[in-house]
Amino acid sequence: MTQRRMVVVGYHAAELVDIACVTSSLIMANAHGASPCYDVCLATPSGLPVTCGSGLTLQGQQALERVTGPLDTLLVSGGIGHEEAAANRVIVGHVRRLARESRRVASVCTGAAVLAAAGLLDGRRATTHWQFAHTLAARHPEIAVDARPIFIRDGNVTTAAGVTSALDVTLAFIEEDHGPALARQVARNLVTYLQRPGNQAQMSMFTEGPPPGDGLVRRVVDHITGHPDADLSTTALAAGSGVSERHLTRLFLKHTGQTPGRFVRRARAEAAAHLLASTSLPMAAVAARCGFGTAEALRQAFVDLYGIPPSRYRSTQATALPSSLGNDK
Repeated sequence: MTQRRMVVVGYHAAELVDIACVTSSLIMANAHGASPCYDVCLATPSGLPVTCGSGLTLQGQQALERVTGPLDTLLVSGGIGHEEAAANRVIVGHVRRLARESRRVASVCTGAAVLAAAGLLDGRRATTHWQFAHTLAARHPEIAVDARPIFIRDGNVTTAAGVTSALDVTLAFIEEDHGPALARQVARNLVTYLQRPGNQAQMSMFTEGPPPGDGLVRRVVDHITGHPDADLSTTALAAGSGVSERHLTRLFLKHTGQTPGRFVRRARAEAAAHLLASTSLPMAAVAARCGFGTAEALRQAFVDLYGIPPSRYRSTQATALPSSLGNDK
């Protein structure tokens, strides 16, 4: 079997996790494949050591300037040094050159800034870490930046979100190259779930930021997220809050950017995602616990948010599920 040449581009103040998730996963695939699958190389400017954002130093294995194709995959890491890397003509020029000689091009996190500077994302849909998505979109209006997914493939270019999404995209590459069995074996040895679907949201409403500033909205949000199986109609929420439906909707739009109904639907879908990944509850029981009248209603809301049906989500997220909670059958 011919080894696939995989070149990871590092630079000063790159994120160590971005690099390690990729290289460790590929090396582990080598250990568990029928034969070594990948020839993995960390390329740095002049082949010199780079000090990562964490302060640890990595030794470059090859000078970026001396890497030649053909390559299977060229992947640019992200990190707090991404702006300097994107402004470095040497780095950008060689990334552009090597992209022409690569079957597949990718970035992790803010490595998208380097691909953008090289013109490799022009006219494409791309993602990056949610904190930097606005900056990327403002500086490169020719790119359709979408901060929501874990990773996006557009043609032969893949961009991944923040940090540990490097693991998700690398597992996806291994599955694409060598099948799901090897990807599953690597995931097990990394003690992680199988890779999250690329279109899974980067951020959950339960972690994406501080609660709404308005006290009334905050109380309603706490009630929604704590009681997904309750009557969460706008009528019921407004009555419980002592305000009109119209006023509650106006407050929600101002402080969450969503109507109460859309907020509830998303909260229930995310609660369902947690149960699907952490329990073996039947689909109907998951639907009931999360306030969906039927399993079909759950499926529709889940597909709207995650882009895949709940059964598929469970198969990719749950490895060894604990017994069902309670006595649901």
